[in-house]
Amino acid sequence: MDLIQSYTADDDDHHISDHSSPDSSPPRLIIPKSSAPKVDDTMLSLTVADAITNKTLTKPLDPTQHVVNFNPTYDQLWAPIQGPSHPYAKDGLAQGMRNHKLGFVENASIEPFVFDEQYNTFYKYGYAADPSASAGFNYVGDLDNLQRNDAVSVYNIPQSEQKRRKIEKKREALERNEDGGEDEVEVDKEEVQNPATDTWLSKNRKSPWAGKKEGLQEELSEEQKKYAEEYAKKKGEERDGKEKGEVVTDKSTFHGKEEKDYQGRSWIAPPKDAKAANDHCYIPKRLVHTWSGHTKGVSAIRFFPKYGHLILSAGMDCKVKIWDVCNSGKCMRTYMGHSKAVRDIAFCNDGTKFLTAGYDKNIKYWDTETGQVISTFSTGKIPYVVKLNPDDDKQNILLAGMSDKKIVQWDVNTGQITQEYDQHLGAVNTITFVDNNRRFVTSSDDKSLRVWEFGIPVVIKYISEPHMHSMPAISLHPNGNWLAAQSLDNQILIYSTRERFQLNKKKRFAGHIVAGYACQVNFSPDGRFVMSGDGEGKCWFWDWKSCKVFRTLKCHNGVCIGAEWHPLEQSKVATCGWDGLIKYWLVSFFLLINYNYTYLTYERRIYINLTCI
Repeated sequence: MDLIQSYTADDDDHHISDHSSPDSSPPRLIIPKSSAPKVDDTMLSLTVADAITNKTLTKPLDPTQHVVNFNPTYDQLWAPIQGPSHPYAKDGLAQGMRNHKLGFVENASIEPFVFDEQYNTFYKYGYAADPSASAGFNYVGDLDNLQRNDAVSVYNIPQSEQKRRKIEKKREALERNEDGGEDEVEVDKEEVQNPATDTWLSKNRKSPWAGKKEGLQEELSEEQKKYAEEYAKKKGEERDGKEKGEVVTDKSTFHGKEEKDYQGRSWIAPPKDAKAANDHCYIPKRLVHTWSGHTKGVSAIRFFPKYGHLILSAGMDCKVKIWDVCNSGKCMRTYMGHSKAVRDIAFCNDGTKFLTAGYDKNIKYWDTETGQVISTFSTGKIPYVVKLNPDDDKQNILLAGMSDKKIVQWDVNTGQITQEYDQHLGAVNTITFVDNNRRFVTSSDDKSLRVWEFGIPVVIKYISEPHMHSMPAISLHPNGNWLAAQSLDNQILIYSTRERFQLNKKKRFAGHIVAGYACQVNFSPDGRFVMSGDGEGKCWFWDWKSCKVFRTLKCHNGVCIGAEWHPLEQSKVATCGWDGLIKYWLVSFFLLINYNYTYLTYERRIYINLTCI
């Protein structure tokens, strides 16, 4: 009882004695207990954290702070520094006058036509409709002029009203002239002298039925008639300019000793002893002769068909020259008929005529012997390639690939266009006849090959792949089964000339650099070698079977654009380049001696055997 009373006393005094008796028990801690179940408040804390984060991310940045501890959004970076919230802003935040990433977008309160009408009316008459008026048609500007013109705009004045006003103005001007006012007369004189006024027009306008002016010379002098005829002719040529190229006087100069020899044979006649030396081709490596008659680069060369005793060259100096290969090695004749660089040349089958295509938009058909122009063809576009049909009975058919994506076919005898092949999407670069001349293949700047049936303007085969490049030069293999296409990705691709015209993936000739240049590709007459120039002035030779590089020759200082194999002397090659030179290459002398000795031994054996028999 005493112990209980002591505790009671301590509670009443709110004091607990520090010096309790050793016999007393220790104090007990009373822990409150709840009967409610335990709740996991993790999601609640995450929700609160997300709310704080979203608030932080949507809150505009303080421009005074130097460190940003989070990645701000686009809206935060472009939020205004100050200002109240805007109804278009997100979540009520102050995002400025913007409802679009690039600014504020809203529908205009006035249509564009109405705006233009009022704008032009104000600058002409001095008044316009008030766009801020809530109701009615209120106007701003010159109200007196508004009342005088009955509030008309520049777009709704009737034509009769315009005519009436002009008549009234004329009447007022006449009345002022009759009154004789000094100031008005001075104003009228200024108006009469000013061609921009109606007064000047009314006084100087003449009816088409009015008579001739006094003092007009009725008969023209001879000089005036000549000038009028030349002017009319010039205008007629300009009117027909779409169908004609530039007009240039055709000239030709013969540089040889005589055009006919003592037997009456022409200078273009092949030598009688010209025949194939051998059937086995060798790669040349020795320079024999250099022709240097062109003043600018040489764009193409062609050997005389079948014999090769002459070589034709097209120059960028607008001239075409023909050179002697067998005897003197000099220039025999120069053909001048183009006003711009010559792009392509082509012989007919017998070599007596040839074609030239120039950048002056003209195609000319020349007589090789006399140098006369037989015909001129033009469509008003630049011809990139010209070709005669290889069949002997179709030598009058000319095909030309033009810069306007067309292949145009002419009849040389009549000069008329007989067919147009129009399917390419770029300038046509090459025309190659295949399949016994019943079909031809064309390449274009549109990075595709198209196969045509001759005479039918319908594509029978279209070759185009995403990896293909433009092919500015194509040559046919001597066996007629393959096409070698010079691709601008520095390789030569081989296509079959069979029905499907497939790419031969096993044959690919590379190593040279021709990107950007239309370097000619060619085959040796026996088909064992592939030849091509390149942009560094080299001539490359590959083996047809192994596709390996056989030899390279440094031929020219600039681009080696053309390379031709001699048709008879099959170990000789001619090259041309942009340095203006044409070079003639031959196999080494030692190899020729060995080969001729073997050939003579073989002939002697045959002769001995025949004698014994």
